[in-house]
Amino acid sequence: MKPTHFSMSFTSMISQRRFLPSISSLLALEAVSRLGSASAAAKDLSLTQSAVSHQLKQLEAQMGVRLIARDKMKLTLTPAGQEFVQEARLLLERLSQASIKLRANPAGGSLNLSILPAFGLHWLAPRLKDFNHHHPNVSINLQTHKLPFSFDNSSSHAAIHYGKRDWPDVNYLELLPNHVIPVCAPGSMKHPVKTAKGLLAHPLLHLETHPDSWEQWFGHIQHPVSGLKGSLFDQSSTMAQAAVHGLGVALLPTFVAQEEVESGRLVLAFECPPVALGMYYLVWPKAHVQYSPLKHFRDWLEAQRPEQSS
Repeated sequence: MKPTHFSMSFTSMISQRRFLPSISSLLALEAVSRLGSASAAAKDLSLTQSAVSHQLKQLEAQMGVRLIARDKMKLTLTPAGQEFVQEARLLLERLSQASIKLRANPAGGSLNLSILPAFGLHWLAPRLKDFNHHHPNVSINLQTHKLPFSFDNSSSHAAIHYGKRDWPDVNYLELLPNHVIPVCAPGSMKHPVKTAKGLLAHPLLHLETHPDSWEQWFGHIQHPVSGLKGSLFDQSSTMAQAAVHGLGVALLPTFVAQEEVESGRLVLAFECPPVALGMYYLVWPKAHVQYSPLKHFRDWLEAQRPEQSS
């Protein structure tokens, strides 16, 4: 009988187990790398100095590579040790995160979701209570990201993406367009702006990740401009607060601006319909297509999309 790919991979993994170091030896190496001595590492790990030294010697013997350069006053890592501890630290962090998630949700079913800050705070977060109600056994672990983002360096099962379908090797679920409106603090303009061109006489606030949003907006309303300057902000929420305090005109997503306009902290700087500059998507690697918590989340999100709202 021909062996399957799984059985061959598993056999290969078992045969390499002799190269797998113990967690305690990796912790000892990481602590020495960070603190510079066996005594400091021992204190950090609540071990004796001899126990730390034993773990290091055992690790070197197992690897067959000199990892520690020893002198009378300090321990330093060899180049091979430095390279090895970088990989070990990443694995220890991932294992620690997995342990925390397991304790938080012992029934299983965690979904690691990477979100854009403004979208997560103003659109997604208010709706998550409904998801929790329908799927109480699935824990959503949120972490924010700014563009650009890559699944290669993340533990996320899925992410919120804004812009176009320009990510390779991912699946897309279209969520909603990014409708934006120009807003400013009440009284920050001496005279009402009657035309879009009139906005150019006022400070325009810009988002670092999409510095050409104003140019796109002016293009959509048939008044093309270029080379616009102004203050830069790393998040829409921060830019909104700058506008509230009269620093300029902000081009904000409607889901960010709505609460501020309804409270009277912001007003429309120019009367015009919202303009769609891009699309928000849920994206996920093809390897996670069958992951059950993600499938539940995708199905729930589809019902939250504006075109399907009642």
